[in-house]
Formats: sequence, structure tokens, C-alpha cells
Amino acid sequence: MKIQQIRNATIVVQYAGKKFLVDPFLAEKGTYPPFPNSLRQDQQNPLVSLPVSIDELIHEVDAVIVTHLHLDHYDDTAKNVIPKHITMLVQNEDDAAVVKSDGFQHVEVLTEDTTLEGIQIIKTKGEHGRGDILKMAGDVCGVVFKHPSEKTLYIAGDTVWYEGTQEVINTHNPEIIVVNGGDNQFLEGGSLVMGKEDIFEVYKAAPNATIVSVHMEAVNHWTLSRKELKSFVQEKEISSQVLVPDDGESYTF
Repeated sequence: MKIQQIRNATIVVQYAGKKFLVDPFLAEKGTYPPFPNSLRQDQQNPLVSLPVSIDELIHEVDAVIVTHLHLDHYDDTAKNVIPKHITMLVQNEDDAAVVKSDGFQHVEVLTEDTTLEGIQIIKTKGEHGRGDILKMAGDVCGVVFKHPSEKTLYIAGDTVWYEGTQEVINTHNPEIIVVNGGDNQFLEGGSLVMGKEDIFEVYKAAPNATIVSVHMEAVNHWTLSRKELKSFVQEKEISSQVLVPDDGESYTF
């Protein structure tokens, strides 16, 4: 498989001969207002430009996975530029109704036994924060990819570390794990996605897996930088297990 970090949670996954675009956040730098009640209120989102062209991103895409409908995972630009015939995989019927209303013709709700030409794409649970913030954040999902010719891949999505992520790792024993690791927060309510201690918990649960941290430094409410995470994993002596890609960087497994 090949995983390319694009920007924020947007990644391209080449897996068992198919190309997947995950959580397309495709607007030009500075298109949207900052998320309110959070850091960097003087900076428009996205904070950084795409590292590759949109044409390259959507060229020969077999399916798009939208883990949830927050702006930084599925934006107006994505709705406009992704061809309407492409298969769109979403977490539930509510999200499916929205994506269909955006004009997409092939929208499928992920389940625990979704398949696409022999590739298992298993929907996993996530918790987009802890405590009261969960109600505001709403439902999210992750996915596990399985195929006989590939290592098992777990894309955790917008979730913190909790018993559900432990359960996914115990059940599927993923060899590659993509986490959303920017520790994004509002001024109150705590972490919305994983911070460095959450990522360390993932490592402890799956010490033989390779962890790739994405969703970093691209929207105004991030609190964990790449530099800080790299320093942390070096201190823990796990930098060979936890990869922190720059936008545009890719890995082959």
C-alpha cells in the first residue's frame, strides 16, 4: 500500500490496486473563516495550501471515504470538484442523505462488512472528544482495510484514545495505523482528536504497528505541532514506529 498525506485528514490510499481519497478538504488556503472559540482567530482556514493539484488528487480515484461531514473533512470545494459518479462511502444514513443531496450518484453507507472489489472496508467507531463536547462534535467513524495481498490498515479518523480504539486494535491487529494527531481543541472542552499521550496509548496497544500521524497544523484550532510530536516520540524512543509526515509526503508499506 501507499499512503500520501495531503493536508489535514485528507490522505490518498493506494490499496490492493485501488485508489481511495479520504476526507477531502480541498479549498484553497484561506477560503473559510477560523473555527470560533479557539486559537488563531486571525487566520483563515485552511492554514496551508494543498501540496498537489486537485486534478492529481481526483485522477483515477476509485472511491472517496468521508468519515463525517465537518468542513475540514468534506468541504464545498470537494463537493464541486469530485466527479458525481465516484463511489462515496459514508458513516450513516444521515450523512448519506446529505452527500446524495450534493449530487453524488453512488453513495454507500459503510458497515462492518463493506467490500469493494475484494477489499474489506470495515467501519469502526470513534469518539470526537470526551464528555460534554461529544454531543456537539457528533458522530464520526474510522475504517479498517483488509485484503489478502496487503497489510491491515486502520484509519482511526477524528477520535481520541478510548476503549473503542483499543477494541479495534484488539479485534483487527492492524499493522499500519493512521491517527488524526493535531490535538485540536476549542478554548474549553478538551481534545477533539488525539494528542501525543493518546498516540502513545496507540503505540502501547499496538507496539509492532507503524503509526502515521496526520491532521496537523492545517486548521486554526490545532494545539500539537509536528515538531512537538517528533520530539515526544524521540523521548519515548519510538520515533521509528511513529511517523509524522509533512504535507505531500508518502510512505509505502
